[in-house]
Amino acid sequence: MSDFRTGRLPVPGASLHYEIHGSGPLLLLMQGGDGNAARGADLAERLATGGYTVVVADRRGLSGSTLDDPAAPVTVATHADDTHRLLASLTDEPARIFGSSYGALIALTLAGDHPEQVSTLVAHDPATICLLPASARARAHADLAALAEVYRGEGALPALRKLAELIHADFSDREPGVVPPAPRGPDDLDDLHFFLSRDLPEIRSSGLDAERIAALAATPVHIVPAAGRGSREIWNYDCARALAALLDREVTEFPGGHSLSTHPAAFAARLREVLEQSPAAAAHNG
Repeated sequence: MSDFRTGRLPVPGASLHYEIHGSGPLLLLMQGGDGNAARGADLAERLATGGYTVVVADRRGLSGSTLDDPAAPVTVATHADDTHRLLASLTDEPARIFGSSYGALIALTLAGDHPEQVSTLVAHDPATICLLPASARARAHADLAALAEVYRGEGALPALRKLAELIHADFSDREPGVVPPAPRGPDDLDDLHFFLSRDLPEIRSSGLDAERIAALAATPVHIVPAAGRGSREIWNYDCARALAALLDREVTEFPGGHSLSTHPAAFAARLREVLEQSPAAAAHNG
């Protein structure tokens, strides 16, 4: 294991738990769904061995990141502000960020609000419904409404199965040696409940407002619209296309689909490649 340590940061209304792997330029990993620091550890370790200080945190409300008031609103802007404060506590230099799904939406919000804190942002399968044309936006809203209905009527585990269906999860396509995730038990659902009850409504109702979208279109941040090759049939890929169109760029594809765990070695290698091709890397090396 690379150099590893943990930290805790008080922020307004919460306390954030985060983990740091390795040493080198700072790279923040921001996962989607109910992804916490523990679930991001494998990718963090793979990237840390490539010479990065990799930071992965429990989002507010997940695992070790506790809320002062469990009933207080938790919005995309709240998560983005938490990320701003976390980065400010760790570095005074612009950071590299990899964000996936809801994590990408939060990271893009941060880049719009605090572009000075971000050098390169890889936005993988972004949950940016606000950027979609009307027909694709309607499809995304219908999918998320169906997921919310299953959660309300049947509970977290059936909702997790519905989510796997919606993202076309396919663990038959995986690297040798990769084991499909074990089924969740009833004692392992707190983070999933928080995501489905608190974060999912934010994905459905919130997004980048017109001012933030305009800021991103002109941003100095190097944003890489990205998507899994296996995500081509889901609306997150449409979001990546829409982000690419906004920025006049192409979609950068990654191994696997929406999940980050089916092709861990190839995924980490692709992410290192993308980061090393970024202007931030060129400036650092030049």
